[in-house]
Amino acid sequence: MSKNVNPYKSSDRSKKEQVEQMFDTISGEYDGLNRVISFGIDVQWRKKVVNLVKNSGADRILDVATGTGDLAIQMVPTGAGKIVGLDISAGMLDVGRKKIAAKGYHDKIEMVQADSENLPFENDHFDAITVAFGVRNFEHLEKGLAEILRVLKPGGIFVILETSVPTKTPFKQGYSLYSKHLLPLIGRVFSKDKDAYAYLSESASVFPYGEKFNNILRKTGFTNVQDDPQTFGVATIYTATK
Repeated sequence: MSKNVNPYKSSDRSKKEQVEQMFDTISGEYDGLNRVISFGIDVQWRKKVVNLVKNSGADRILDVATGTGDLAIQMVPTGAGKIVGLDISAGMLDVGRKKIAAKGYHDKIEMVQADSENLPFENDHFDAITVAFGVRNFEHLEKGLAEILRVLKPGGIFVILETSVPTKTPFKQGYSLYSKHLLPLIGRVFSKDKDAYAYLSESASVFPYGEKFNNILRKTGFTNVQDDPQTFGVATIYTATK
C-alpha cells in the first residue's frame, strides 16, 4: 500500500477533495510547468503509451486522471472510435476542452468530470484504459484500480505511466536532490500554490513502484503485469490486462 500523502497538511478535508482543489488552483499553469519540470521528456513517455494502446487495436479508450487532456489528445491518431478523458478537477478539464476545441477534436474526445473511484460507466466498457501520473493521487489506490478493472473489457489493456525512483548510482542521488529540493523550489517560484509542487514531489517519492506496484495490480485482479522503467528509472510504464 502507498503511504497516504495529502497536498495540504493543515487541511482536514479528504485527500480526494484536496487533490481536486489543488488541480483546480494550478490548472492554468500546469501544462507549462509540467514541461519545465520534466525537461519535456514526458512527451516521449506518453508517445510510448499511445503506441501500446494503438498496437492493441483499441476502439474505445478511457484516460483516467486526464488532467488537461494531453494523453487523450495524443490518442486521436490511434484511430479509436471513442476517447473519454476523465478527471475530478473541473479546472483541468476546462483547460483540456479549450485545447481539444482548438484542435477540432470535440467530436473525437469527450471530457467527463468524475471520481476515479466511482467511474460512471458500465462493466466491460473500454478496450483500453490509461492513467498518466494519476494513480498516486487516488485516495484509495486499490479501490481506484478495482474500478478500472471493472470497466475494462476482458482482454483489454491497462497502461499506467507513473513516476518512480531510480535505484542505480548516480541517478538515485541526482533524482533525490532534484525531487526534494529543485522541484519544490520551482513550484514556489513559478506557481501560485506552493504546496502543490511540494505534494507532487513527496507523493512521487513514497509511491510504490516496480515490483511493489506490479503486486498491487495482481492483487487487484489484473494479469500479464509488466513494468518498463523509463529514463534511468525516473518514470515507469506498467501494462496489464483483464
